[in-house]
Order: sequence, then structure tokens, then C-alpha cells
Amino acid sequence: MAAPIEIDMWQGEIAELEVDAIVIPANETLFMTAPAARGVKLRAGEAVERESVGQGPVPAGTAVVTGAGVLPALHVIHAVGVGHDLQPDLARLGSALEAVFEIAARMGLNRLASALIGTERGVFTPAEAVAALATVVRARAERDAWLPDGLVIVAASAAELQAIRAGVDALRAAVA
Repeated sequence: MAAPIEIDMWQGEIAELEVDAIVIPANETLFMTAPAARGVKLRAGEAVERESVGQGPVPAGTAVVTGAGVLPALHVIHAVGVGHDLQPDLARLGSALEAVFEIAARMGLNRLASALIGTERGVFTPAEAVAALATVVRARAERDAWLPDGLVIVAASAAELQAIRAGVDALRAAVA
């Protein structure tokens, strides 16, 4: 089984975190329109969106990586967990999360902060999004696949933080 990872929760703006990479929800065109993505674009600069859009369009269930502009993070990973059809497809969401970890592994990014992937258009609840993440992390740990040293789950509001608390506790238990 893979080494345990430190999992934390944080409420606030993901763009403020000093990590190797921040993970944000994306759509298939890779325009940064979801709330977390808009906040990142405002702080990072337009170059991040141009770099992401230049890699698209991509199908749901994938992820791409860009630079982070002027953010304290080094990279931005844009995860497409929900397609334009807005269908709650756990397989696509899981595939996007797997793609995030594969990018991070390939690039040696050991400290990640992630917004809730799949919640940006109301397709998944925060609890469902954290449960999907826990499923992917647990499966990766069981097969000794790469996992980061640290993962911060970022909530945009106090209500969202409360909604994900039980899921984060389950996630911590999965990799302890």
C-alpha cells in the first residue's frame, strides 16, 4: 500500500495557496468559467486561460496542466469532471481525478490543493465530489500507485466546508 498522505481542508480562495499545483474544475473547452477557475484567472492573469484553451477542446474525464501565472502555486491542473451534457457520470469524474494524479506524478508535484471537481455546475454535491475523490485515492493506494505527499481540499464557503467534512474524514481514513 502507498505511503500515507497528509489531507487537510481549507476554506477560502484556492489561488492564494502556495503548493506545487492547484486543481480546478474545467469544462471541455477549457475556458476558465467555473467559480474557482474564474478566481484563479483573475489572480493568475489571462495567460493561464490562453494556455489551457490552447490545449482544448478535450473530452470530459480528462485533465490538462498549465503554468500558474503570478500565483504562488507552480502549476494549475484543469480537471474536466463533468461534460457539457451535465450528466452525473461517476466514471468520467473518476477518470478526470485519475488524470490529475497522473499529471502530478509525471511532473513530480507532491503538494496539491484541489477545489471540488464536479460541483461547479451543480451536477454533484460537495459530499459526492469528495466521495469520488476518496474512491480514486483509495484505489490508487491499494494498487501502490503514486499519491501526493499532501492534498488540501478547498471549500469555497463555510457551508461547503461543513458538507465535505465527513467525506474528508473518510478520505483520511482511506490512506492512513
